Amino acid sequence: MNITLKKVELEDREILANLIEKYEYEFSQYNKKDVNKFELYGYQYLDCYWIEPNRWAYFIEVDNKLAGFVMVNDYSEVEDRKKGIGKKVFFMVADLHRGSWQLKRHPKNKTSVLFWDNAVDEYTNGKFELVKAYPNTEYEGGTLGNVFFFSH
Repeated sequence: MNITLKKVELEDREILANLIEKYEYEFSQYNKKDVNKFELYGYQYLDCYWIEPNRWAYFIEVDNKLAGFVMVNDYSEVEDRKKGIGKKVFFMVADLHRGSWQLKRHPKNKTSVLFWDNAVDEYTNGKFELVKAYPNTEYEGGTLGNVFFFSH
């Protein structure tokens, strides 16, 4: 099996656009994104891959047949290192507002799930209740929220 990367050239833009549409369709089951007025998902940065120097798109070929794509850019979406600011702010706010707490989080936001699991556990010394898919806590898209209950 021969796996290669082939740089996507401007003349192959429509092939890449079609692959992105298929990807967005499959991913819509998670992010609940819907099509636009043209019945397409669209990718607003597609043309930037031929205009900006810090974006690269490649077709993945297996035995000289198109098997997928990969798109790379050097824009950072998250900070490189966690600084603990979010947790410190949560502790400060919780200390300012002592009493019974209900804290809701979206279960599909994996970063949020990890953050709140850790922060609430540390703050309460493990003395909390977490109810998953709590009734009447629906987010846009239909997912029920998870709710932490704790007091201090």
